[in-house]
Amino acid sequence: MKEIVVISGKGGTGKTSVTASFARLAGEEVVVADCDVDAADMHLLLSPDFDFSEEFYSGEVSVIDQSNCIQCGICANACQFAAISFARGIYRIDPISCEGCGYCARVCPTGTIINKPRLSGKWYISNIRTGSLMVHAKLDIGADNSGKLVAKVKNEAKELALEERKAYVLVDGPPGVGCPVVSSLSGANFVVLVTEPTLSGVHDLKRVYELVKKFRLKAGCIINKADLNPEQSDAIRKFLEEENIPHLADLPYDEDFSRAITQGTTIVEYNEGHLKRLLAESWEKIKKLTN
Repeated sequence: MKEIVVISGKGGTGKTSVTASFARLAGEEVVVADCDVDAADMHLLLSPDFDFSEEFYSGEVSVIDQSNCIQCGICANACQFAAISFARGIYRIDPISCEGCGYCARVCPTGTIINKPRLSGKWYISNIRTGSLMVHAKLDIGADNSGKLVAKVKNEAKELALEERKAYVLVDGPPGVGCPVVSSLSGANFVVLVTEPTLSGVHDLKRVYELVKKFRLKAGCIINKADLNPEQSDAIRKFLEEENIPHLADLPYDEDFSRAITQGTTIVEYNEGHLKRLLAESWEKIKKLTN
């Protein structure tokens, strides 16, 4: 079983549309993992049934037992995050502002404040319309530790792939270079970099590839909307050549991408012409490079 991770240095490059297209082309040979948990949207294109769900806890949050609170205010004065407020004769802790450090519980003279595990979101296993399975998640508003949720999604997808004897785990990774991206890259066999020909696209491609190099991972690159800015596309190709990164494909700008998204489908289903051919050729190249 091989793990292929699709990432981008910035959002809006078409990363998820490309990943969903690969999932459709691969069919039953892959387990899909949507690791962009901060802004998950693979479900919009692959029609998951949310067959299994489980709450995800990470970190802690402080809670005041109002029956024992003597309203001394020591906790509010001690909190460095302004998470404790006083209104209508009661001290309350805002769970979004609370960092779960537990300092308020330490200074409370009556032991009224305790720390509890923080509910950070949910993760799911779904049947999808490609005939395979998808592991995905949703991070709660204001919740942190998305890197841990990414790790949970990836580990569950790997276990499913082994159980179901699938050839690949296909991961839609988060954009950027932060903790969730690091978590998505851990254990990967091949990385697909999706970029666009803009100044920020070139800059962020170079930045995210530095991260890929630190993991000593093999990578290939797809330039999306390559025909919109030939000068920047040339700059990307030059960078790929310098770094010995396989150039997988140039995808032209096509409004069918947007039309497919509004229809809740992948571009390879909506457009049976050149875009499907280019993505199918890219998927075959990726499998060869991975194996």
